[in-house]
Amino acid sequence: MDQYAGIDVSLECSSVCLVDGSGKILRETKVASEPAALIGWFRSLGQLPERIGLEAGPLSQWLYGGLREAGLAVELLETRHVREAFKSMPVKTDRNDARRIAQLMRLGWFRPVHCKSVAAQETRAILTARKLLQSKLRDVENSLRGVLRGFGLKVGATTERSFAGRIRELVTGHPGLELVAAALLQAHAVLLREFKSLDKHTQKLARAQPCAKLLMTTPSVGPIVALTYAAAIDDPKRFRSSKTTGAHFGLTPKKYQSGQTNYTGRISKIGDASVREALYQAAHVMLTKPVKNCAALKSWAMRIAKRAGMRKAKVALARKLAVILHRMLADAKPFNPMAKAI
Repeated sequence: MDQYAGIDVSLECSSVCLVDGSGKILRETKVASEPAALIGWFRSLGQLPERIGLEAGPLSQWLYGGLREAGLAVELLETRHVREAFKSMPVKTDRNDARRIAQLMRLGWFRPVHCKSVAAQETRAILTARKLLQSKLRDVENSLRGVLRGFGLKVGATTERSFAGRIRELVTGHPGLELVAAALLQAHAVLLREFKSLDKHTQKLARAQPCAKLLMTTPSVGPIVALTYAAAIDDPKRFRSSKTTGAHFGLTPKKYQSGQTNYTGRISKIGDASVREALYQAAHVMLTKPVKNCAALKSWAMRIAKRAGMRKAKVALARKLAVILHRMLADAKPFNPMAKAI
């Protein structure tokens, strides 16, 4: 009889449950969260499971890659789908989660997700680190402004170069504030230096990657948007149609229909939030700045803006860009400004 397994991944040890085709639990145990340990345990069974499931998470992609290389039939499960399936269960433990994942694998009621390549994961890590440094820079600047404002010292408009000088000018003669400003400005200088270094590396990475370089032929799509989108797509062939990318990144409206009730809500906002943000920013630039070679797209979005407002037009244009960029990756062709926007 076929066997199915579920793995609930934790940092040190993972709970593993093995069931047969009728749903009867055959074995339960805890195994170290290492590919070698899990592979060894499954091979010790004598019969390899028909399917092995583990929920997507921080360690899951690493474990998934190791199990796949060993020839095991492992599936990476969508977190949102698994969470919804478990809502009816009142008791949540690692052991119970492993049992439920095993039952999902047995019933076939699961949605597999794509495990990104190592190169895509590394690009995503660089972009995440860059965004973190940028966020902390803003936090330090806003904290300094807030502290000084409490003493009636208004920083006002500054540039990257003039910010530190303006702060030192304002705190002169205030010993306590001078101490605070010196510490925060030193941290600010380090963050700014590292952010510039990482940003410079990101620019070089975008020019070196063929996919990102191809996407940057699109108006309003710069290095950050291109790298973010290319890393999220990873393999264009995993989408049957370019039109599905809008829904994949949560840029299509939710639909609710039951009996006489039938309405369309706001966008779902599922999927990768960083891609959604990047596409929205690109759409904002296209609609608010003088960008060349985008007349067809811009006029299409402005018609939407006239009847539904600018915000909805930007979301619609972001979804359109998701479709266009995927088609460019799939066909390996640059942006065509003469193509009809439909």
